[in-house]
Amino acid sequence: MTIGLTPYLQFPGQAKEALEFYHSVFGGELGMMTYAEGMGEAAGDSGDKIMHGSLFLDRGIHVMASDLPDGMEGNGYGTISLSSSGDDESDSSQLEEWWEKLSAESAVTIPLETAPWGDKFGQLKDRFGVDWMFNVSAVAS
Repeated sequence: MTIGLTPYLQFPGQAKEALEFYHSVFGGELGMMTYAEGMGEAAGDSGDKIMHGSLFLDRGIHVMASDLPDGMEGNGYGTISLSSSGDDESDSSQLEEWWEKLSAESAVTIPLETAPWGDKFGQLKDRFGVDWMFNVSAVAS
């Protein structure tokens, strides 16, 4: 199975500091993009905050983090990201099945639909207040 479950932590301004600390503890490969780098001038006052941070560890563990944009409240839990690699159609089917089961009692914030990057993407908040992101990679032909 090539499905990944990734914690996606959301911070009110400390994502860079947190990711650098986790990197010093766990090692691995750290990458970060600010809102200014990802959105340009549209980032406004959030420009120097982390829009997308990713720490890949040596053993296949992946931690992601970002700062919440100004005016956006977090849920206190962060987000759980589920994704498939696109190598196996059964993985994509499994993710879509999990989406159907989880979304039945959840508030869907972004329907699971084909995204601009070609994969299916969706977001929901489950009945416990936990946010979930699903990225069902297009199966390579």
